[in-house]
Amino acid sequence: MGSKDKLKRFRENETFSCLIQPRTEEVLRRDHPIKGNWGRDMFHNSNPIVLELGCGKGEYTVSLAERFPERNFIGIDIKGARLWKGAKYATEHTMPNVAFLRTRIEFIESLFAPGEVAEIWITFADPQEKKARKRLTSPGFLTRYARFLAPGGIIHLKTDSRLLHFYTEELCRQNGMTILASDDDIYGHGFADEILSIKTFYESSFLAKGIPITYMAFRLDGTMPPAEPDWDQTPYEQAYKTDTRNQ
Repeated sequence: MGSKDKLKRFRENETFSCLIQPRTEEVLRRDHPIKGNWGRDMFHNSNPIVLELGCGKGEYTVSLAERFPERNFIGIDIKGARLWKGAKYATEHTMPNVAFLRTRIEFIESLFAPGEVAEIWITFADPQEKKARKRLTSPGFLTRYARFLAPGGIIHLKTDSRLLHFYTEELCRQNGMTILASDDDIYGHGFADEILSIKTFYESSFLAKGIPITYMAFRLDGTMPPAEPDWDQTPYEQAYKTDTRNQ
C-alpha cells in the first residue's frame, strides 16, 4: 500500500464514530474516559463485551458481531491502515455492536474497567519466538486481562503457530487454569464449528500453504499472577523456523 493510500485511510479513520484512537498521553499511566463506560458511551446498552486482540483488518470482529447481535465486539490493533477496513465495513453496514480501538495492548488496562469484558479472542498473534514475555498469552499479559475480565470469562486463542499454542497450553496446565477446549489441527480433525471456521485473510493464506490451524479456550481461574511454564520449546522453535510462512 502506498503512502498516499495510507494517509487517505488515516484521514477517513477520523470520521468513523466506531473507531477510538487515544493519544499516548491519554493512556500512559492514566485511565481513558471510556474506561468503564463502553456500554454507555459507545454501544448504548449493557450487553456483554467481547474483545479481539490484534484484530488486523477486523474480519473476525465483524463476523462475530454479525452472528451475535446481542453482544458487543471491540477489535483492537495498533495499525490504523488495517483497522480502516473493519471500521469502514461496520460504518457502511450500520453495525451498532461493533467498535474498534487503535492502541497498544500494553495500554489495555487504561481502557477497560474490572469486570467490563466478558470474553477475549486472540487471533493469529505474533508468536514472538525468542521473546516469551511479549506473547499475548504470557504471564504479564494474562495478569493484565485478569484485571478487567469478568469472573468466568473465557479467552480464545486461534493461531497457526504451534509454538504459541503449546506454550499457552503448558502455561495453563502448570498454573492450574481451566482448559475448556484444545485442538492442534481444527480443520484436519473436524473440530472447527461455524465460529471457528470464520477465516481471516491471513488464515486463508496459511491454510493454502498447508499450515494447520490450532485453537484453545481457557479461563483465568488458576494461580495469579501466573508463572512462565517449565517446558522444552526447542522443537516448536525449529518448526517455526522451517515454516513456509517464514521463508
